[in-house]
Amino acid sequence: MGCDGGTIPKRHELVKGPRKVEKVDKVAELVARWFYCALSQEKLRRPIVACELGRLYNKDAIIEFLLDKSPDKTPMESASHIKSIKNVTELNLVDNPAWSGDKESIKGDKYDDLQSARFICPVVGLEMNGRHRFCFLRSCGCVFSERALKEIKSEVCHK
Repeated sequence: MGCDGGTIPKRHELVKGPRKVEKVDKVAELVARWFYCALSQEKLRRPIVACELGRLYNKDAIIEFLLDKSPDKTPMESASHIKSIKNVTELNLVDNPAWSGDKESIKGDKYDDLQSARFICPVVGLEMNGRHRFCFLRSCGCVFSERALKEIKSEVCHK
């Protein structure tokens, strides 16, 4: 039974120490931000739009969110600042030629490499996987890495 005189308990058996704080996996956080829609939590698919906070959304998820005017709708904090379709910008993204992605995953028996990105910067060629900062121009929707915008100091679209 324990503590009946036959055993001598140690301190670590009687005193529970403070719980360790669980750390957020940074890779999982980057994958969630750059590979999935912030509103519907589905994989990003074209057309992709972005808000002024830099969150990525599927355009159809934003349209459904804006059209749903029911009173029992739960407020989505990730899109509460979006009041109309004018608050988002459709992005012109450049595909990564090294990304195989969904082309080979027919039966779901393929390992998805989450470190290779689906899109790249057209100027420098950096992958858009969350390790580098990216910016988009609100006028045309073109997406560039911050490094490319620093190298080419101009306010017009580079394309």
